[in-house]
Amino acid sequence: MIGPILVSAVLAIAQPPPQTGETLVKGSDCSSCHAVDRQIVGPAYDAIAKRYARQNDAPAKLATRIREGSSGNWGTIAMPSHKDLTERQSSAIVAWILSLQSTSDPGTQTETKLYSYTLKDGKTAQLDFPLFAEGASPKVTKSVFRGYELFNSYCFRCHGQDATGGQLAPDLRRSLTANMTHQEFLNTSMAGRKDKGMPSWAGFLSEQEVNQIYQYVKGRSLDLVPSGRPPSEAD
Repeated sequence: MIGPILVSAVLAIAQPPPQTGETLVKGSDCSSCHAVDRQIVGPAYDAIAKRYARQNDAPAKLATRIREGSSGNWGTIAMPSHKDLTERQSSAIVAWILSLQSTSDPGTQTETKLYSYTLKDGKTAQLDFPLFAEGASPKVTKSVFRGYELFNSYCFRCHGQDATGGQLAPDLRRSLTANMTHQEFLNTSMAGRKDKGMPSWAGFLSEQEVNQIYQYVKGRSLDLVPSGRPPSEAD
């Protein structure tokens, strides 16, 4: 006859270890909109920890916001609900976030490298990323080429093949040459626009992938990247 102690030991081995808040974050769509020390779409986790550090009701309040969604606390972009998370899981996520401390030095700024390109009208455009492989123009970088692949896999249905414009959604080339910023492009892609029928890509596309799509569309908007499959440094 198996004793109760042995049964308990067997059950303990069979049960997976409890997930930590950090593990839950990494396994969810949270990283599409948040990072530890910088804003993506939503605020940085260390900024959240700093704002709510001395609020006794913060753990319960933030856990509820994670499960039910919220808006207006950090801007106009709404955070979607996560009803698949249990109270225990959302509480574990909040506990991890509130344990973080800022490691960034607000007095330190990294200088952004700019890349200059001459447009067909003779004007010059400056970008904070390279469109072409160094010394290999017109071969686009691997990042821009990946943006081309992603756009024509997911975005073309509404925005047109090769970012040429579609009947269901705006021509993104015109949006970028008008007044849409890189941050607005990222926000809209991740959060979506339900009123316009634009889905949220958070949890499906990563921040890096959306940035790659942005780079490709930006190159198309400047008429520097041709329609069709652009030559790539990986060729």
